[in-house]
Amino acid sequence: MSGELVLTGGRIVLDDAVIAGTVQIADGCIRNVDMGGTSLPGAVDLAGDYLLPGLIDVHTDHLEKHVFPRAHVRWNMMRAVMSHDAQIVGGGVTTVFDSLCVGATDRNPERREILGPMIDALEFAGTNGMLRAEHLVHLRCEITDEEAPGLAAANIAREIVRVVSVMEHVPGKRQSRDIGGYVERRMAETGKSRAVVEREMRLMLEELEANSAEVRAAVIALAKERALPLFSHDDATLEHIHMALEEGIRVAEFPVSLEAAREARARGMLTVAGAPNMLRGGSQSGNVAVHDLLAEGLVDILASDYVPRSMIDCAFMVAGERALDIDLPMAVRMVTSAPARACGLDDRGEILPGLKADLIRVHLVDDFPVIRSVWRNGRHVN
Repeated sequence: MSGELVLTGGRIVLDDAVIAGTVQIADGCIRNVDMGGTSLPGAVDLAGDYLLPGLIDVHTDHLEKHVFPRAHVRWNMMRAVMSHDAQIVGGGVTTVFDSLCVGATDRNPERREILGPMIDALEFAGTNGMLRAEHLVHLRCEITDEEAPGLAAANIAREIVRVVSVMEHVPGKRQSRDIGGYVERRMAETGKSRAVVEREMRLMLEELEANSAEVRAAVIALAKERALPLFSHDDATLEHIHMALEEGIRVAEFPVSLEAAREARARGMLTVAGAPNMLRGGSQSGNVAVHDLLAEGLVDILASDYVPRSMIDCAFMVAGERALDIDLPMAVRMVTSAPARACGLDDRGEILPGLKADLIRVHLVDDFPVIRSVWRNGRHVN
């Protein structure tokens, strides 16, 4: 058959088992998954390596780092997108939700300006075959910016936009609950006295919080109009979880406390956790460790957040830690089928006949996963 590919001699990671077998691919889809080997001519011998579904990343903010590779240096948007794509595929990710900020903070005012051009570049590159991974967009909306609803409304109808989240980055709330730490950092950054920084912080909080409830409601209404999955970002308290549920949100993204994660699980919400947190051994912000969430069975999905290849590293690390009692198929589900289903992608995320042939070949060296090959739609892309 035209476009046929046969992969054999590997350890195939299914949703519930690891098997020795052969995968046959035709016309960009998985045609058969068989136990054992094959003598078909032209079959690719995986030589005992693992064959996984291509990873699905529901949250990476890495594109902005390519747009601004250094402070005050703005890179060409198309070149930034292609550089970002290379790192995404290099990490075994075949479907990525680029998490683009909708709205600005005092530290990142440029985010209002670059949102539209980033989506334009992603659309153009995707349409013209310039990308190896499939790029979709996750609009992460900063509810402290009164311009966020207008920015969201201007972009939410694009076909590439598939997920919306609401976030609130202010001192003393959610991710940044340590006000003392915020004050110390601002003093170091600005050289201003503690009294001046604290006064500026109080004024900033009054201004930012004035419209946050209205902005949040407007953004959520826009997402519901498009029937897009909604995520709540950095939940810290029971009240945050309850508010999200009342708004119709069913995914808690990066909960920052055990209390919030436990309540999310008790109320039937899915939970997204950051793979870098697990790999580092804790949160960069001093919040809950993902290891602790995993130990209590409170994680459904792992996302790369800010390190593109962290998902593949994390999946094998989690599966290799006996105390967590998570086998490799369960760990791989957190970076493949679970994010696919949460985002309404029913055509990928597992090695099953009829699904997209998005696959990665992984070799282990000293427990480090080495990605030897990546296929998307049955085509070798890395």
